[in-house]
Amino acid sequence: MQELLSLEIYKYMLIFMRLGSAIMLMPGFMSSYINMRLRLSFALALCLVLLPFLSDSIPSPTPDFLTTLQTCGFEIIYGIFMGLVMQFLFMALNLAGNFAGTAIGFSSAQMFDPSSQAQSVVLESFFSIIALTVIFITDLHHTMLSAVIESYALFPVGEPLPLGDFANFLSTTLNKSFIIGFQLASPFIAFTIIFYVGMGLISRLMPQLNIFFLSLPLQIYLGLGLLFVTIPAIIFWFINYYEANLHKFSS
Repeated sequence: MQELLSLEIYKYMLIFMRLGSAIMLMPGFMSSYINMRLRLSFALALCLVLLPFLSDSIPSPTPDFLTTLQTCGFEIIYGIFMGLVMQFLFMALNLAGNFAGTAIGFSSAQMFDPSSQAQSVVLESFFSIIALTVIFITDLHHTMLSAVIESYALFPVGEPLPLGDFANFLSTTLNKSFIIGFQLASPFIAFTIIFYVGMGLISRLMPQLNIFFLSLPLQIYLGLGLLFVTIPAIIFWFINYYEANLHKFSS
């Protein structure tokens, strides 16, 4: 009985190391406004629920202490990798919000973003909060947790770390997020080009007009109007992109 209990505790701790490390970096779960005790309690309870389902995926402990320590370190790295992938996917929306804020004229208006735990443009924080709300309303956070659970099929416990594949996948994901972020912000980039070209033409046609006094209020009004029109499509596009990339770990 004591050996069985020790084995279950060992498996439970290994599950917690991977899942807890991933939750620590998941968008929404890592936010500063979530109590640390609540986050820890959620991770411990979830690992307890998953223990019967993942028990067969975890080998028995070896008597070699260094091998056991190495296995624990590998599990933490796997969890961090999964969390970083989700963070890199979420960066596409942060980039789009930064572009939008600059286009509208809010680049100097910054606030603390609880999702990234850093100062950011107001629209960047606005986009992040809306996206996180949609993620939890549509139960996409279940897909995030499912991706970590399905990672046991891709990265079995005790196997050597595929560091080359990790680096390649993270760089590819970051590059793709930049491209998607640029595409999400394309209406605002086009608006910026058209607006400044128009202001330049007006200043040439009417030199006596104070173009700086006219341009900023007009830029804010037109930019906010464009934001209200495009924000549903931006969030919908981002959610589809986020979900499609999470399903790669389930295939």
